[in-house]
This record gives sequence, C-alpha cells and structure tokens, in this order.
Amino acid sequence: MTTRAECTLRAQTAPVGGTNWMTLLLATACGLIVANLYYAQPLIGPIGHALGLSPQAAGLIVTLIQAGYGLGLLLIVPLGDVIENRRLICTLLAASALALAAAALAGQAGVFLMAAACIGLSSVAAQVLVPFAAHLAPEHARGRVVGNVMSGLMLGIMLARPVASLVTDLWGWHAIFAGSAAGMALLSAVLARLLPERRPSPAVRYRALLASMWQLLGAQPVLRRRAAYQACMFGAFSLFWTTVPLWLAGPGFGLSQKGIALFALAGVAGAVAAPIAGRVADRGHGRRMTALAMLLAAGSFLLGLVGTPGTPLALAALTLAAIVLDFGVAANLVVGQRAIFALGAQYRSRLNGLFMAVFFTGGAIASAVGAWAFAQGGWRLTSAIGLGLPVLAGLYFATERGPAGAPRH
Repeated sequence: MTTRAECTLRAQTAPVGGTNWMTLLLATACGLIVANLYYAQPLIGPIGHALGLSPQAAGLIVTLIQAGYGLGLLLIVPLGDVIENRRLICTLLAASALALAAAALAGQAGVFLMAAACIGLSSVAAQVLVPFAAHLAPEHARGRVVGNVMSGLMLGIMLARPVASLVTDLWGWHAIFAGSAAGMALLSAVLARLLPERRPSPAVRYRALLASMWQLLGAQPVLRRRAAYQACMFGAFSLFWTTVPLWLAGPGFGLSQKGIALFALAGVAGAVAAPIAGRVADRGHGRRMTALAMLLAAGSFLLGLVGTPGTPLALAALTLAAIVLDFGVAANLVVGQRAIFALGAQYRSRLNGLFMAVFFTGGAIASAVGAWAFAQGGWRLTSAIGLGLPVLAGLYFATERGPAGAPRH
C-alpha cells in the first residue's frame, strides 16, 4: 500500500526531471560516497610510513573505517525511517567532508585514525540514499531503479582502489582525501538543492527504533536469507580483491602498482549486472537470477586457476574471473535488496541497515581469512575458500521453499 509520504515524494520529484533523472543523481552520489570506504586500502603502506605507524598498526586504518561503517549501518541508517531524509543525508555528507579534510591534513597517527573511523561512520549516507531510491520508484520498476542506483554504488567500490593508487602516484596520498572532501561538500550542496523532501511517519523513539531492528530480523525470514546469501557472496568478493593484488605483485606475475590498478579497472565491467538483475527481478525471475549469480561467483574461482602463473593465458583468465565474480555479486545484491524493500515501505531503512551490516560483516571476516589463506597456502588455498563461499550460499538457497526470498512483484 502506497504511503502518504511516498505520494508526497513522487509529487515533489516530478518537477525536477522525473524518476530517471533522479535515479542518475542518486547512483552518482552513492558511488562517490561509498568510494570513501576504499581509498585507504591500497595506501596503507605510504600512509603508515608518513605517520610513523608500524606495519601491524597500519592495519588499523582499514579496520577503523570498516568498524565506523558497521556502527553507522546499525545506529544511523535506521534513522531514515523517522528523520526527514534529505536533511539526514546532507548532514552526513557535511560530516564526511570534515572527516576527509582531517585525514588529508593529519600529521599525527591518532588524528588520522580518528578521522578514519568518522569517514566510515558518515559514509552510511549511501545506505540512506538506496531506500530513498526505492521509495522514489513505482512498484513495477523498483528493481530497475534500485539496480541502477546500485550500479553506481558498485562502480564506486570497484573504482576507488585504482583511482586512489593513481592519484597517490601523481600527487601523494593526501590528495585523494582532500579531493574527496571537496567532492562531499559539493555533493551535499547539490543534494540539498535537488533532492525532494521525504518525511517518514509516524515518528518512533530512537531506542524503540533500534529495538525494532532485532524484531525485524527475527520476524522476516526473507531478510535473514538474503543477508546470509549476500554475506557469502560479498565474502567471496572481499576475499578475492584482498588477495589478488598480492598474487599479481608476486613473482609469478610481477605486476607493478599501476598494472594492478589497470587490472582492477577491468573488474568494473561486472557492475553492468546491477541494472540487468533489477530488470530481471521486476519480471518475476529473481530466484533464477540468484541461482545464476551464485554459479557465476563459484565458477570465477575455478576460472582464476586456469593457466600457468605469469602467462598471458593465466592473466586473461584471472581478468575474466574478476569480471564474472563482480557480475555475480552485484546481481545477487540487487535481487536481494529488491526482495527486502518489498517487505514494507515504513521500515526500509532499518531493513537495509540490517541487510548491509550482516553481509558487510561477512566481507570483513572473509578479507581476514583471505589474507591468512594466501600466506599459508597461496592462491590455490585462497581460491578453494573463495569457491566454498558461493557454494555454501547455493546450498542454503536450495533449501528455500516457494518464492520466499525473491518475491515476484
């Protein structure tokens, strides 16, 4: 049933260019925001050296960004169900600009690490925008709209690392944070001007809001299943992209940082899956797309073992594996989000926060396991674990009865 808030939102959106125009704006915003989570990952070495951090302590940079983001998913994203969305988004973007500026100007490790946590916390603005897009869309096109927005988000994830490496190579690591700080300030001004208002109702006290999230998790089997599927899929994605730079930089391939950045750019092609998956789900084929996504993700790790390391065949196979994996992960993400957004407009932000927090945790765990596996058993052990994650998701998916988890609407 369409809520009064949704009707108001659509009416306000029409004068500024219609759903397609607004969807492009939201997709671009999501990509720019989520990229902030990944800029530091390839820069741990130079940042740690500049700030006097030991190699072990330098790992805190990524850890604190991830921890901040995880907390934000659980504590801030649910506010999208009770606070006017445009104001919440623009406030988070202003905070992100300040945190990024602090990171760019930091001369001490403590200041940078505090800024890193705040970057993660404020970057959840992207996850307030995604359910905002779902509210914006008519029901029959919700998958397509969410898919288009998520393609922007996936592009932000995939492009962040190579862009950070290239910018750092040209101007130093401070430049990527300073540039993004300016970008977030500009984006906040643009969205404040162009986004329609969305005032959720009825209001819920914050403590009750957080308590309701656990109730939702217990009461919604679709949410639990979809979060578990994507935890495995995003875990495979995180494991791959954590370890493949180590594999490519090793003696087998011997690629430079620029070569690894170019390899990462190839994976961007997989982002095309998001709008395709959204359209397929709108036609009632979400379950088929889910099965295909899991098969593709599993097959990508087998593909990555083709050829003798260092040969053109092996590099080509690994590049194709990256594209196939990214395609599968993006497709499963969009189908999952369409499924959970269909559960109820009044708590979409809470559903999205829970969904993201669960699968983001899976990705963080898999990244740590991947680093350990590569150190212990090289690329073959890493690939075996990566293969096992989508297989595990597929086995769980096989227990699903009826259309649960992929509603045909």
